[in-house]
Amino acid sequence: MTHFDVVVLGAGAAGLFCAMRAGQRGRRVLLLDHAEAAGKKILISGGGRCNFTNTGCVPERFLSGNPHFARSALARYTQQDFVALVRKHGIAFHEKTLGQLFCDGSARAIVAMLLAECAAAGVDLRLSQRVTEVSRAEHFAVTTDRGRFTAESLVLATGGLSIPKMGATGFAHDVARRFGLKLVAPAPGLVPLTFVGPALDLMQPLSGVALDSIAKVGRTTFREALLFTHRGLSGPAILQASSYWRGGEALTLDLLPDRDAAALLLAGKRARPKAEPKTVLSEFLPGRLAQAMAALHLPPRVIGEVGDGPLKALGALLKAWRLEPTGTEGYAKAEVTLGGVDTSGLSSQTLAAKDVPGLFVIGEAVDVTGWLGGYNFQWAWSSGWAAGEAA
Repeated sequence: MTHFDVVVLGAGAAGLFCAMRAGQRGRRVLLLDHAEAAGKKILISGGGRCNFTNTGCVPERFLSGNPHFARSALARYTQQDFVALVRKHGIAFHEKTLGQLFCDGSARAIVAMLLAECAAAGVDLRLSQRVTEVSRAEHFAVTTDRGRFTAESLVLATGGLSIPKMGATGFAHDVARRFGLKLVAPAPGLVPLTFVGPALDLMQPLSGVALDSIAKVGRTTFREALLFTHRGLSGPAILQASSYWRGGEALTLDLLPDRDAAALLLAGKRARPKAEPKTVLSEFLPGRLAQAMAALHLPPRVIGEVGDGPLKALGALLKAWRLEPTGTEGYAKAEVTLGGVDTSGLSSQTLAAKDVPGLFVIGEAVDVTGWLGGYNFQWAWSSGWAAGEAA
């Protein structure tokens, strides 16, 4: 049995950052993970280039039962702080749309940076360690298939349920529950939406078609790309909307943002009365989508012979296409886990459990979920830093 000041469970983004910060404070830190390599989800993020933060990280872009909970941690360690660390390590990066920051090269540079910082801080990283028991008497005790360790502080940083093929489990939720912490029911977030019936019959032949759109759920809207799939809808606009969607709710799509679809169709009728409707539609929609919409909603005539009423109705549909998803593609395709450890039981400043001295919960395991585009990595850095400052 070996004693440490801090044991961090989970060598992902939040766990690495927490261990690094605690080590920098002179704490003796053990970082454990069941995987054979650290930062596995970092490596696959952003198409392998890691969208490591966003210039627009504000608390309003995070979902939680307590919308103010993330404010303290995000203010204590900001996106500018993380960018400064990236610059310190000489990692080239660039900004894409909507404030998203990506490595110019591989996400491996971010993992290498975190491992280097942990090593410099004296963190004891041990991989391929399967935790078999977590308990607390005088100290926290963590038993693995390779040994037993005790510590004054225990940090749960094993993430949520998304992407189980990468080793994701509900471990942090189970341990938190065992120590009396409440959970907000987990659900897949940033996930493609599925459909059945006539809606799916329309979407399946359009698989692979993408276009600019506005997706709306309730009062929340996102303008980004939409992608048709063989199971329904995906793409950034849909992934963003999915975090706000609940079963039974409708999704509304604007397929022609900033344009008057009815006016375009009527103008096309006047300018090219001998053209087929799909030909006119394809001037402002992808060809396959134009063909499908024309076949479904307009009579099989040249556009000059189509009444203004059907053209206006199709124009209205293209601006406010109301759909009812039947579900999502689940944790296998979800980028994050909604819900998790209830923030009411945690300190917003340190991520410490209010009723269990020395226990901390950080990252995706907490009921804080960011938008698509680097927000969830920033929550990992910020929450990891806040806990690392106190553990």
